[in-house]
Amino acid sequence: MTMAAGMRGTVLLAHGSRDERWRAPIETVAARILQDDPGARVVCAYMELAAPDLHAAAAGLVAEGALAVRVVPLFLGMGKHAREDLPLQLETLRKAWPHIDFSLARIVGEEPELVELLARIAVKY
Repeated sequence: MTMAAGMRGTVLLAHGSRDERWRAPIETVAARILQDDPGARVVCAYMELAAPDLHAAAAGLVAEGALAVRVVPLFLGMGKHAREDLPLQLETLRKAWPHIDFSLARIVGEEPELVELLARIAVKY
């Protein structure tokens, strides 16, 4: 599907693992986004140990016509990847595609809704 000019893309960015089963929850989030909005353009990407990486995922969205790309880090805490590696990768993307509006969401572990949900799950019987 080719995106119209001005369309936005979303990259769900996770850590990555050699175990293919690890990808299932990330891909389920992407599928849920598409269930809620079939016209959404969402891709998964991984910091390491799995493909595609952030650069490849962004390249795919840009090639399809995205003029804005929002990166959503699916991390529970502010570790080295979120604190150091990700800002450098965003800078690289902005240099590669200066006409694209790249934005970075807060890590999901800092979102109050997720904290509340995790607390409810933790005490569930």
